[in-house]
Amino acid sequence: MSFPARVHDVLGVGFGPANLALAIALEEKYPSLDIRFLEARPTPDWQPGMLLDGSDIQNHPSRDLVTLRNPRSRYSFINYLHEQGRLLKHFNLPIEFPLRKEYAGYIRWAASFFSHQVDCGQYAVGIDVVENAGERVWEVTTGSGRRYLSRSVVMAPGRTPYVPTPYDAAAAESNRVFHLTQYLPRLKELTADEPPKAVAVIGGSQSAVELALDLHRQFPGTRVMTYPRSYSLRLKDTSPFSEEGYFPEFTEYYFNASRESRRALDAYMQPTNYSSADGDVLKELYLAIYEQQLDGDQRLFVKGNLQATSVVPNDKSVVIDFEELHTGEQVRDEVDFVVLATGFRNMGPGPHEELFPPLLAPVAQHLKKELDGRLEVSRDYALVSNEDENALPPLFLNGLCESSHGIGDAGSFSLLSLRTGTLAEGLAARLGEKLDDPSDSVPIAL
Repeated sequence: MSFPARVHDVLGVGFGPANLALAIALEEKYPSLDIRFLEARPTPDWQPGMLLDGSDIQNHPSRDLVTLRNPRSRYSFINYLHEQGRLLKHFNLPIEFPLRKEYAGYIRWAASFFSHQVDCGQYAVGIDVVENAGERVWEVTTGSGRRYLSRSVVMAPGRTPYVPTPYDAAAAESNRVFHLTQYLPRLKELTADEPPKAVAVIGGSQSAVELALDLHRQFPGTRVMTYPRSYSLRLKDTSPFSEEGYFPEFTEYYFNASRESRRALDAYMQPTNYSSADGDVLKELYLAIYEQQLDGDQRLFVKGNLQATSVVPNDKSVVIDFEELHTGEQVRDEVDFVVLATGFRNMGPGPHEELFPPLLAPVAQHLKKELDGRLEVSRDYALVSNEDENALPPLFLNGLCESSHGIGDAGSFSLLSLRTGTLAEGLAARLGEKLDDPSDSVPIAL
């Protein structure tokens, strides 16, 4: 078997915000490394299916790709606004957080500086360890048949969308049942000829509320049903004390805690990020429902404590049968389509989790695991080889380690730049790379 002559130092699988932040950290700290990234999509866009009008990012804008690690970097959100000529106007906006559309523009802008390191349209389908010129390296293959060799791999494919039973079978069968990551393109497809009569949004998260409001704005005459599994929609915990869970000190504390202690910490921190929504969208939704009731023409509804028992799609609609969790009442609804705001899978052995990213299945048996079966992750986000086997080349996870590093690793931007700084140092240590710039700062280009 012949191999490509070039062996990269670092191969990143995925080029969303996690590996984009890593690209910045490696450029600023270790620019001599040979780096390549694989991105499955045609372009490295951020959340293209959820760029809803008026939606925001829910975190401080300077918790961006770089600022917490290197405030003088040219890749900050503030410098992006400066270069776009929108800095002062942005400061004058009457909102707490930036619009999601604007942050998506920031991600595209930052990614454009690394286009020479990224191969788009390359979906990784296989990974293995091979010998090359006497060196054990990673071989990653893509759906197009291309092979890449690298001394280390950083996995950042994003978390797998969670599609619960019985929606999973319906989603596999019909385009009328889909995860929120497909929302905008699927909405365009399903409403091209006429507006929907009724839509169901499944879930109780920030995204579920945003989707219900977006559907109502676009189709004022449509009946929009929001079905959270809990009693109703819950206000997100935005206490500044709870928000310290997104500090690096909490990450260290969580990493050193026992699995039992981590479960307790998870239970406390969950309302800061999961199954809850910000006050502004909850107020907007509640007021809209109240006014519709006042007018005798309600089209927005929230019905909780319902568990789907059957989801049956047909050519024009989807029939959902529910059971009320506490009374056992049977409820049926028929809608044009179903949007699943049901979140993403974390790493772990639970029914809503996965033990490892699917791409790692061929090498998972060579990786050390915790007692409950999940992968053991080092403080610098490296996976650990089994003690009785030859050590694998360095293998890291980026943005997938909430179960080992806490809520700050939950797919948000909150600790993104600091995490990739730690990860970059871990890569360099294992590759024997020395810090090129001891000051760890790159002056902003004015």
